[in-house]
Amino acid sequence: MSERPRRIDQIIPSIVEYDAVSNHTFGVQRVLREMGFDSTIYAQVLGPGVEGRVQPLEQFIDEGDSGRWVMYQCSIGSPAAEIFAAYSQHKMLDYHNITPAELVERWLPPLGEETRLGRRQLAELAPIVHFAIADSAFNASELVELGYQHAEVVSVLIAEGNLIEAPDREVLARFVEREGTDWLFVGQIAPHKAQHDLIMAFSRYRALFDPNARLHIVGREMGNAYRAALVRLIHHLHLEDCITLAGSVSSAELAAYYQLADVFVCLSDHEGFCAPLVEAMSRGLLVVANAAAAVPGTVLDGAVLLQDKSPDLVASVVHELLLDGSLSEELRRRGRRRAATLTLAAAEDALRGAITRAIALNG
Repeated sequence: MSERPRRIDQIIPSIVEYDAVSNHTFGVQRVLREMGFDSTIYAQVLGPGVEGRVQPLEQFIDEGDSGRWVMYQCSIGSPAAEIFAAYSQHKMLDYHNITPAELVERWLPPLGEETRLGRRQLAELAPIVHFAIADSAFNASELVELGYQHAEVVSVLIAEGNLIEAPDREVLARFVEREGTDWLFVGQIAPHKAQHDLIMAFSRYRALFDPNARLHIVGREMGNAYRAALVRLIHHLHLEDCITLAGSVSSAELAAYYQLADVFVCLSDHEGFCAPLVEAMSRGLLVVANAAAAVPGTVLDGAVLLQDKSPDLVASVVHELLLDGSLSEELRRRGRRRAATLTLAAAEDALRGAITRAIALNG
């Protein structure tokens, strides 16, 4: 009979409010506690909004307690991985993928170094991690290639408020009565999210099809240089009055942007899962996305997937989709159907099953 741990703690490099991996980590903690485990989150960097919910990593002490397991939330290189690796007892890993350095280092050189470190650490952890979970089959396949013995898919535990929250009335009031099509993208302002490609495609859409269209880009910035470049691009294209860089927003504000939007356009070059795609499909939004990394596996047939994201093609696809009422309705139906398989409840069930199997394998 395998020994059931008394507690399963988590280590994460950094944690901040309104971030998908951070929300997932809090969700994992909630499920672990519901399963009867004590569970504390330790983070090297604590951002605003998490006070009282997370402990600084320097307070993590390895007491050699076999009844205490530790799970590492892995999405970047960090000294936190070294503390996790040195832990003497049972170790689990939750993999959210690590962005390839070549996609970010031009704009964020330190981030490029962190991603390279993360890839090295991920490989080094394979022999000493007893059980791993991954957001997507795409992520799990990377773990298997690196030699992880057990890698199960448990999709992201999406913050429930992002799926059911009522929209913020003030945000709606700013935009709801304006004419024109509304594009939306939700995700960190970062080079691998390719907001520059999104802006170029949107510019062509306005020029070719809808001069009253608007683009809403929601998400906190990852460094200043890339955001500054986007602002320069927006100015160069004379789009200041029709593009909103909303920054980090509350669940209610995010719900308003989803309600306002006619189409969710994701041209990211790299995603390990992309929770906003699920949120968009769940709310009945039309989704057009670049078929990169984990995106095809996340949306399946619930989105229009592009093998080519040239600006004119993206603009034309969005235009044709919005013109074709029967196709639009069918895509919405398929999107809701796909999102229904990735609900918070389904992800929680998958997590509980994975934890149960991890304990059984320890016997």
